[in-house]
Amino acid sequence: MAANPVVDKPRDITQSLLYLDGVTVSFDGFRALNNLALDISHGEMRAIIGPNGAGKTTMMDVITGKTRPDAGEVLFDNGNVDLTAQDEAAIAQLGIGRKFQKPTVFENHTVEDNVLLALEGDRTVRRNLLWRPNGDAHRIGAILETIGLEAHRDRQAGALSHGQKQWLEIGMLIAQNPKLLLVDEPVAGMTDSETRTTAELLKDIAKSHTVIVVEHDMEFVRMLGVKVTVLHEGSVLAEGSIDEVSANERVVEVYLGR
Repeated sequence: MAANPVVDKPRDITQSLLYLDGVTVSFDGFRALNNLALDISHGEMRAIIGPNGAGKTTMMDVITGKTRPDAGEVLFDNGNVDLTAQDEAAIAQLGIGRKFQKPTVFENHTVEDNVLLALEGDRTVRRNLLWRPNGDAHRIGAILETIGLEAHRDRQAGALSHGQKQWLEIGMLIAQNPKLLLVDEPVAGMTDSETRTTAELLKDIAKSHTVIVVEHDMEFVRMLGVKVTVLHEGSVLAEGSIDEVSANERVVEVYLGR
């Protein structure tokens, strides 16, 4: 695999972890992203909201290399890496992890084994066959404690509740030690109690990771207490606190509908 290209621009173009500018993506004449600009600082947790078709999924596809933009810059790690020049595997190795809305865990394996299989580093079959309790075991234990599943470490993942599967997949992301986590609608289908627990989990994770949360549940976004970016028709419509964007007349008109 080729080395990550250094962007042919001044290094001080951005000191942010993730920087999007002028990003445009069209599908058969439809602009899914339209001159999108986004700036995510190191250690920040940002909530992204917007109506269906606003461009949230396409934005994540661009960041993770699944979709190539027609125009614009997508820079990572203080502007040193041009993500548009990377494939999905290389972007994952750079430290960008993505959790989709529907949890994808190894249901026939234990909770502990799911985290083991996701651990950063050598993930070959031989490495896993030769695994012995050591630093990995300590790290797995710490992750299970963080996601609240330590007591379930020997259960098959398929026996977990929907919420617990979501937490396990978040734990599997943490195990890869990413610099940036993209989390898509983490509380969809959760109970009120699970939703509150997930908010606390993400706030805890954000103490040591940069996190982008894409979500529809406004009360959950309020629980996170972070800066909110509202997308509409592929562009940023508004940014600010949840109270500020909720009071924005255009946001009310196109998204909140009241």
